[in-house]
Amino acid sequence: MLVLASQASAQKGSAERGKYIFEAGGCESCHTQKGGPPMAGGPPLRTPFGTFYAPNITPDPQYGIGKWTDADFIRALREGVSPEGANYFPVFPYSSYTNMTTQDLLDLKAYLGTLTPVKNPSHPHEVKWPFSMRAALAPWKWLYFKAGPYKPNPAHDAKWNRGAYLVEAIVHCGECHTPRNFLGGLDRAQWLSGARMPVGDLVASNLTPDKTGLAGWSVADIVDALTDGTLPEGGTLSGEMGEVVQNSTSRLRPVDREAIAAYLMSLPPMPTQVKKKTK
Repeated sequence: MLVLASQASAQKGSAERGKYIFEAGGCESCHTQKGGPPMAGGPPLRTPFGTFYAPNITPDPQYGIGKWTDADFIRALREGVSPEGANYFPVFPYSSYTNMTTQDLLDLKAYLGTLTPVKNPSHPHEVKWPFSMRAALAPWKWLYFKAGPYKPNPAHDAKWNRGAYLVEAIVHCGECHTPRNFLGGLDRAQWLSGARMPVGDLVASNLTPDKTGLAGWSVADIVDALTDGTLPEGGTLSGEMGEVVQNSTSRLRPVDREAIAAYLMSLPPMPTQVKKKTK
């Protein structure tokens, strides 16, 4: 059930509810090195703009988020701004997390506060100039970022809105599956129609019911893929999408996977825009 709450009316964060949000968001995939301590900093994420490293988000007061207030945490995920006032690079998907309800943000922070603190400094990003200039993120955000939270669409039922909320906010599918322009802004007119540039080793596929995407898939096919990676034509999802299934969608409640599938099947078919190679 999607319940919107203002920061003033939200209840105190629940670690139990936050654990579900943490798993739905697949936080472990980005913030944990393979074989390393949980949430103490992630592996390199290579993009056309440089290599980024997800930071330590354990409750360590020196290297993690142990000193962050609830307001700091909400500001980071809703506005993309650090407690010190610096803009975050949008590789941190705050353009999706901004849509989360205040209650879900408080619950997520409560769960992160239960993790073991790890004294591990975050790895600095390796970003190409001029993209390394954080001052340039202010006009970028003016062009491509709109703060949330998600507002339910009254033209659709609760199931559709739950699926939209999960896709657009917590599971943040659009961050990989929507094409970006040369400045890294999401082309929302081509929502979920597939990426044109790689993120890591992945060029994310089309999630609309177009022939270049999910045409021919049923709701049950989508649910199966989200549950255990099974594909309707045989085989299973692997690589980075396999990690998404393992660390995120397989841990969702069946009703939430069904809501995501219903939302995806309702989208207008949108062909993947393949980037033409120059001679």
